[in-house]
Amino acid sequence: MHPTSKWLFTFLMVLVVANLAAQTRVSGIVKDNHGRVIKGVTISIKNSYDGGASDSTGKFSFKCYDKGLQTIIAKSIGYKTVQQPIVLSGTPLTVNFSLHEEINELTAVTVTAGSFEAGDKKRAATVLNSLDVVTVGGANGDITNALKTLPGAQQVGEQEGLFVRGGTGYETKQFIDGTMVANPYGASVPDIASRGRFSPFLFKGTVFSTGGYSAQYGQALSSAVILETIDLPESSQASASVSSVFVGGGLQELAKNKKSSWGINYGYTNLALYFALVPQGPAYFHLPEFHSLDANFRIKTKKGGMIKYYTTFGASNIGIRRPNIDSSLLNNAYGIINYNWYNNLSWREYLGKGWHMNLGSSFSINTDKINLQIQNQLNQRAFTNISYIDSINTAITSHQDLSQVKAVFEKKLSGISAIRFGGEYWYGTVKSIVKDTNHLLTDNFASLFSEADIYLTNDLAAKIGVRGEYSSQVNQFNVAPRLSLAYKTGAHSQMSAAYGQFYQKPENTYYYYGNQNLGYVKATHYLLNYMRTTTLQTFRLEAFYKQYDNLIETPPTYQFDNKGSGYAQGVELFWRDKKTIKDLDYWFSYSYLDTKRQFDKYPSQLAPTFAAKHTASLVVKKFFTKLNTGFNFTYSYASGRPYYYFQSVGNKYTVGDEGTTKDYNTFGCSVNYLTKIKKSFVVFVASVTNVFNSSNVYGYNYNHNGTYKAEINPPAPRFFFLGAFISWGVDRRQDAINNNL
Repeated sequence: MHPTSKWLFTFLMVLVVANLAAQTRVSGIVKDNHGRVIKGVTISIKNSYDGGASDSTGKFSFKCYDKGLQTIIAKSIGYKTVQQPIVLSGTPLTVNFSLHEEINELTAVTVTAGSFEAGDKKRAATVLNSLDVVTVGGANGDITNALKTLPGAQQVGEQEGLFVRGGTGYETKQFIDGTMVANPYGASVPDIASRGRFSPFLFKGTVFSTGGYSAQYGQALSSAVILETIDLPESSQASASVSSVFVGGGLQELAKNKKSSWGINYGYTNLALYFALVPQGPAYFHLPEFHSLDANFRIKTKKGGMIKYYTTFGASNIGIRRPNIDSSLLNNAYGIINYNWYNNLSWREYLGKGWHMNLGSSFSINTDKINLQIQNQLNQRAFTNISYIDSINTAITSHQDLSQVKAVFEKKLSGISAIRFGGEYWYGTVKSIVKDTNHLLTDNFASLFSEADIYLTNDLAAKIGVRGEYSSQVNQFNVAPRLSLAYKTGAHSQMSAAYGQFYQKPENTYYYYGNQNLGYVKATHYLLNYMRTTTLQTFRLEAFYKQYDNLIETPPTYQFDNKGSGYAQGVELFWRDKKTIKDLDYWFSYSYLDTKRQFDKYPSQLAPTFAAKHTASLVVKKFFTKLNTGFNFTYSYASGRPYYYFQSVGNKYTVGDEGTTKDYNTFGCSVNYLTKIKKSFVVFVASVTNVFNSSNVYGYNYNHNGTYKAEINPPAPRFFFLGAFISWGVDRRQDAINNNL
């Protein structure tokens, strides 16, 4: 070997040996805080290119060329980054890591016990959104009718409201942007349910809580429907609608800088033409007529907050005439004129340093002018000198005002944990004139509440709250604790449990019979829930028990008391599937309800007349893209409901007659055809309820001595709807397609 080559070889060997001596092998294993191995974790030396990744067993190994004191770092998505000092000396080094989960909204468990949630929240388990409401066959775009296809809700058609888990319609309340709506339904006549006042497209988020709801809300004994209005629209738009029962139009204007908007809508409903084509059971001396006018403005603040104002005014006039149940020669005439004005102002703002503020206020006025008459065959007012017949001749004027203010402050803690607290104040008056007797109810209602969302890990969370309320009307203060827990059992499944106490003031009608010394009614909820949800499928199973206390009893002496009690228990199932059958969306719900209560005239604990043991609904939606047409079908079933005739014996009531109605069945369908006419986007809608003409009975009305009873039926076997909805500026057709695929 040449001397120069020998010298070069020796030099290279020295470099190799020196380099090998400078290497340090670093190895170890990565686990989470529960001792489970984690694969794919990146381990590296800070400010160096040296590093590696953990394998399927959590182990890693790599060589380092640096020396001395260094910092080793372990990183993985979904876990908190860990770093620690090490000394590299050429001797093999073992470093083990224990990583803690990074709690975040996308992977953390959510409390689902008692709540069906839908909207644009990242963690919401979407069940029914606005398009679902308008595409439920036979629901005719009414929020309440759509919610009746979910477990927990009863198929009650003779009264407005949601009857949930053994509770009356009065025990379910609606909230818009945080504040309660005093009159969410339109004016109604006896034995016919009215529609809700609000369009489903007004809202971006909906929570239907069948129990165990947040401490932010109160005065709802059984259920809360929590609605959140939309923020700014996507663009300016105009709309018009014409149908077999109403016409309407609206305008929504978005500012050029897209930081503010305003809008206005008007609708007019008159059923004269429809009733001429589709005969009704009752006779109308004033065909149902409704006017509605609403307006809104929305402003985005500099910090990204939102100020929203919404107002709506409604006026209606209905007059209906039915045979008097005690005399075939007489009729009962019921007329109602209603005016309602509702206002809602809210402000959502980020205050900095993790603080958020939500302020809300509302003001509403509702006036009912009711005229009840006994009429002869010539439709003239009549008197018979029979007290229980002539007592129907009554004029009632009721004027209700309700003002509310509410403030909620929220502070983000570590991760996504948060604490919120706040309070609200209501001032309400009800001025009524009943048979020339004046009644005035005034209530100053105040509440304070506090609630914490505590995320211990991505798999375990708790919601702990308490609410305190005072009402001058009942002159009582209550404290209502609330607790919910959630545990993730798998990648897409979890279990939740909830407990809570709920209070509600008695209905105002109880105070028309004198100065009643009544307190709060109370319900205690216990819930256990299992839920599995993916992008296209939702399975939900829930069991519940509810204890009623201090219910209002109404003995014949009209000296009401809070001695009533009751319970409700049951199991509910919900399944929604957009995956199994291509381009088909369907959901199925089932409820089993065992409930009894002693309240009102009930002499003992009895199953209430509005509660069916078994309730089920199947909703099927199919959209054909080539035809631009959607077909929607809904079948609802309820087992027979109990009915009673209560007769007065001394100072209490007894059951003179009782039974069970036949089972309830109804099948509804609707067809939506999407098209474009010049620059306008058009949706044609056809809808039919009770397609197969099922003869449904909601209950019975009794004559004075209980010897005869008459069925309570829908005013007509079916309801037909034909309409065209036209918009300019925004194409909603694709939304409808995406929602159904």
